[in-house]
Amino acid sequence: MSRTNFETLLEAGCHFGHLKRKWNPAMAPYIFMERNGIHIIDLHKTVAKIDEAAEALKEIAKSGRRILFVATKKQAKLTVAEKAAAVNMPYVAERWPGGMLTNFPTIRKAVKKMANIDKLTADGTFSNLSKREILQISRQRAKLEKNLGSIADLNRLPAALFVVDVCKEHIAVKEAIRLGIPVFGIVDTNADPNLVDFAIPANDDATKSIEVILDACCAAIAEGIQERKMEKVDADAAGEGEAKPRRNQRARAEKAEEAEAPAAE
Repeated sequence: MSRTNFETLLEAGCHFGHLKRKWNPAMAPYIFMERNGIHIIDLHKTVAKIDEAAEALKEIAKSGRRILFVATKKQAKLTVAEKAAAVNMPYVAERWPGGMLTNFPTIRKAVKKMANIDKLTADGTFSNLSKREILQISRQRAKLEKNLGSIADLNRLPAALFVVDVCKEHIAVKEAIRLGIPVFGIVDTNADPNLVDFAIPANDDATKSIEVILDACCAAIAEGIQERKMEKVDADAAGEGEAKPRRNQRARAEKAEEAEAPAAE
């Protein structure tokens, strides 16, 4: 069963590409036609690519690994923040911190700094500082929260990256390629689909277009998380079921020993 359909994507304007003169020739297989100087994306191919990406994302989520969403352009940032948070995945919606993947330990240190400031606030250490010092630390905390708050619980490198505009987020894409992290990306007619492992050809400038694609992908992630939970419950139940006969056997053996004890005397 398909996760989306031609009509839904058409209504959302996913088929509108860029001006013909701005195109990337590598996108030729995904272009249906040109109308009024604008390239029109073949939505049948988009549907197939969404399904392919969604299945791969579902498997990653099912294995318990994290997917990092990246979208810093204003048409996408709020949608990405909302959808990623709904499936409990980390995201970058402000500014991509250079070296976030390639220099991950440094980013983790900055996140720890944020946690330490919170700790000092909680245990009252701040009350001994001057107003100026408190203001400086509060500003530093707010800046860290803005840039790194959404990745605070990302303790290790993500298993995959989901990028809304591969041209705008080229630094993030380069870092992921360098580390061999698979990249999922919405690719417009001005981008190179060969840069990402799972290219979804679609309009990456319209909020509605980004939203319908994210809805399909995040629904697959939610399914993966749910299936993981169910498997865990089944495994625990199976473990409990195996333990019960063992406990019963032990109890019977103990009773038999007690019965034999007086006879031996």
